[in-house]
Amino acid sequence: MATSVLGSITLGYRPLWNAARSMAAVQLFIEGRADASIDSERLVGSLQDQGKPGAPPLLLSVKSPALLRDLLDHAPARTAAPYWIEVRSEWMGSHAMPQRVQRAHQRGLRLVWRAESDQVPAPELAPCFFTRLLRLSPQAALAALQAAARNRAGTTPTGTSPVQPGMLFEGIASRLLMEHCLDQQHATALLGWPDEDILHALQRQATAPDYQAMVQLVQAVDDDVSVEKLESLLGMEPILTFRFLAYANSAAVGLRTEVESLRHGLMLLGTSPFKRWLVEQLPQASRDPNLRPVKAAMVLRARLMENLMDSGAEHQLAREIYLCGLFSQIDVLMGEPLGSALHRVPLSSRIYNATVRNTGPYAPLLHIASALESDNGTAIRTLCHEHGMDLEDVNRALLRSLG
Repeated sequence: MATSVLGSITLGYRPLWNAARSMAAVQLFIEGRADASIDSERLVGSLQDQGKPGAPPLLLSVKSPALLRDLLDHAPARTAAPYWIEVRSEWMGSHAMPQRVQRAHQRGLRLVWRAESDQVPAPELAPCFFTRLLRLSPQAALAALQAAARNRAGTTPTGTSPVQPGMLFEGIASRLLMEHCLDQQHATALLGWPDEDILHALQRQATAPDYQAMVQLVQAVDDDVSVEKLESLLGMEPILTFRFLAYANSAAVGLRTEVESLRHGLMLLGTSPFKRWLVEQLPQASRDPNLRPVKAAMVLRARLMENLMDSGAEHQLAREIYLCGLFSQIDVLMGEPLGSALHRVPLSSRIYNATVRNTGPYAPLLHIASALESDNGTAIRTLCHEHGMDLEDVNRALLRSLG
């Protein structure tokens, strides 16, 4: 039996974030098997089949020049969902790659130049790339930080920053440089996010729920949406989810049964008390947009864990797995060790064991979901083999999660 395209590759991902702190695109790492050739047209078709309308574009980042050549030569230009192809500067010197790039551009493919910030494509190739993914050199990063400081002081002359408008950047590790790229120089998006620097500013203090997310929930209650919709919206804000479970189980509420799920708590509490609880917290809500990518990445991991589970799993089990993924990094937002934070809400022991002890039935799903947040194909394949998970099923779960 022939192996499918998605069974012949290993995928990983990293989001790209724009000035609105929303996901602008997703870099999708693609590593083929050494003993298998990949049909680029079928590959793109398989990626498209798993996506959803309105999903962020995929930036295809292949791990071998051979697969890049095949994509440039044969990938379809007209597809239902947009996708981009990454072209690394270091691969341009072999196998007639410049000519392939020109022909691919003429066919209508959307190409992205990936290089250090001081490396530019040859003049005849520059029009082939609709944007560039650049990594600032240490000298360029220092110059950008100096420009950011002068910009804040209102003394920056035009054109002194090495950060060019309309470009993509990677390796941005500080909040100041991130804000300079997105807010001052109008870069299109950043690959990755300076989580550590942003969270360090919290100084081990718990973050507040996002104001925008809370207003959306209040509006949803006013619109009389279903409990299922409320559960979905609530589950997209990690801190609010945690606080709701703590509140629903508090003595102040006085429910006679332990609440372990969002839907159960919403049904027992009722929408009017739920709205009052939301409104009471609004004055203390966070308006810092820089935390949104941090929380969105947690939601994406939770969604991926849920999709990695057997699609036939009952709703309650699926949502428990979702909470496992959502709370697996809640410590960075709570400002306390993960174990002590999770002990404050009556979660299933399966969630605690997976997130704190790395044991139990959910641990393999968490390990694989975490590994997929990288380009380490070897680690992903090893984990799939160790835990008896089919690589094609894992790839399909990832693509569904990104949709």
